[in-house]
Amino acid sequence: MEASIQEAARLTGTTSRTLRHYDAIGLLEPSRVGDNGYRWYDDRALVRLQRILLLRGLGLGLPDIRRVLEREQDETAALRHHLDWLRSEQRRLERQAASVERTITARENGGPLVAEDMFDGFDHTQYKDEVEQRWGTDAYASSDAWWRGMSDDERAVWKADTARLATAWGEAAEAGTDPVSDEAQELARRHVAWLGGVPGTPGPVKEYVLGLADLYVADERFAANYGGVAGATFVRDALHEYAARNL
Repeated sequence: MEASIQEAARLTGTTSRTLRHYDAIGLLEPSRVGDNGYRWYDDRALVRLQRILLLRGLGLGLPDIRRVLEREQDETAALRHHLDWLRSEQRRLERQAASVERTITARENGGPLVAEDMFDGFDHTQYKDEVEQRWGTDAYASSDAWWRGMSDDERAVWKADTARLATAWGEAAEAGTDPVSDEAQELARRHVAWLGGVPGTPGPVKEYVLGLADLYVADERFAANYGGVAGATFVRDALHEYAARNL
């Protein structure tokens, strides 16, 4: 398979100018350039373009994308990992969409609302097996009991605090804040306190914070909370610095 620059731009919803810019910065070179100056992209180049667009969708800047591509030489393995995440998100969103549709139908037709149907796809226990595998059954049991024991108002307050913290991280990352700065370290202090407020937090605290900080970057589901891998990298670096100083 081979596509011209116009075809590649049309298929991906980007522009020829963008593809030429990718070439200029060494991110994506065409597989060949015709005598007339037209750029062509073969299978390998198109696969690389797909990976670039996937990483852009996670919020990475072009320099970060280039570093990721240079580090992850096994394209098939990298794409398989991303596919697993996409399918997980697809299933979750399909369940949420179906639950919202059922709520709309019930409201329009005057039917009863069923809580189990309304919140299918919103269940926090979807990560039960993963949490137990990473940190043990006691960690999940404690945090699950804590969550279920909260009132609706308490959950709303906790979610709002969590959202404010994530927003503050995102704004600091967007502003180019230095991870070792006082501002970033105050966010790290708040973050560690937030983590410590959840029963079942594994110990020792320093190892847990460092491991979780690394996970924010390694796992797209966590990175998405901070605007993508670039934002998550800032959070990780700030937490690593905080842990070195204080834990």
